[in-house]
Amino acid sequence: MTSRNPLVQQFSANESGRDFAVGDIHGCFSKLETALQKIRFAPAFDRLFSVGDLVDRGPESQHVLHWLDRPWFHAICGNHDLMTWRRAAGDPYPAVDHVAHGGQWLDQRSRVEQERIAQRLRGLPLAIEVDTPQGMVGIVHADFPYDDWQAIHHEQFSANDREACLWSTDRYRTRYTQPIRNVRAVVHGHVPCPEWRSWAMSSTSIQAVGARVGSSRCWTCKR
Repeated sequence: MTSRNPLVQQFSANESGRDFAVGDIHGCFSKLETALQKIRFAPAFDRLFSVGDLVDRGPESQHVLHWLDRPWFHAICGNHDLMTWRRAAGDPYPAVDHVAHGGQWLDQRSRVEQERIAQRLRGLPLAIEVDTPQGMVGIVHADFPYDDWQAIHHEQFSANDREACLWSTDRYRTRYTQPIRNVRAVVHGHVPCPEWRSWAMSSTSIQAVGARVGSSRCWTCKR
C-alpha cells in the first residue's frame, strides 16, 4: 500500500526563478553567502535546497536558525543535524560521539538557544521532492536504499531505511549505477567529493551552488 510520507516535503515547480542545491554546509555559512553572490542569487525569485548537515565542524554553526528563517532556504535533516538536535534535547545519539565529530559549538549556546535549535532541526524533513519542467527531483542526505523512489511513500519504508537516508554510503562506495525509477534525479551529499558528480544522467534543472561550500556535492540520477 502507498501513502504520502509525512517526512517528505513537496515543492511545486518554480515558475518565476531558479532552483539550486547545495552540499553539506557544516557551519560555513559565509562561504555559502559568497557562492550565492557569485551566481547572482535572487531571493525574491530563486530557491536554495540543502542536502542537510547544516551544522558542526565549521565556524558558524550558531547561525543555523537565521538561515532556517529565510523563506527561500529549504533543508532536509542530515546525520549531523540529527546528532545536534538529539544532544540538545538531552537524548544523545548513542552510536556516535557528537562532540568528537564537530559538535563542540553546541555547548557554547545557552539552554534556551539549544532548545530552539533542537526544535527547528528536529522538524526538518527526511527528504524533499521538487517538481521541475523535466520531472520530479528528490533530495536526501546520504543515500537511498531502493531503486524506486516511490518506496519512500510505502508503509514498509522502515526505520532502517530512514537511517540509510541519513548515514549510508553504499551506493557511492560500491559505484552502484542502477538508476532510481520514478524520479528525474536524486540529489544527495554526505560523501566528500571534489566536485559534483552525476551517475547515469547528464543534467537536471536544479543547479549546483559553489565549488567548496560544503563537503559533499554528489548526485545519483535516473535517465
